Amino acid sequence: MAEVKQRDGVQIDLISGERMDGLASMEKIRVILDGVREGNIVILEEGLSPDEESKLIEVTMSEISPDEFNGIEIETYPQSGGSDSGLFNRLMGKNSPKKLTVIGPANRIETLHKDETLIQTLVSRT
Repeated sequence: MAEVKQRDGVQIDLISGERMDGLASMEKIRVILDGVREGNIVILEEGLSPDEESKLIEVTMSEISPDEFNGIEIETYPQSGGSDSGLFNRLMGKNSPKKLTVIGPANRIETLHKDETLIQTLVSRT
């Protein structure tokens, strides 16, 4: 991630699917965890595969330290299948597996509500 001058507030890293497409699974995980360890909220345009999500959780668990890193909170919108994809795309046979994923430090992000159209979170500054 590009260096951003630290200000009072919460930094949100919005990462495009295009940027993540060129990375191997462990590189994606490293990009995510490096951002979260800095206290940032990471939003992935296209999310991770189930295997990558499992590996992210596995790597996160191995890096948890009581004094430095409390882990992550992760919420995902599945956008594949049935009514979640547009009619035109379904007619053209383009069922997109894209999904939006929000990842943040466990001690700074709290999920208040989640359904198929909304992820509502509270982000603290500390």
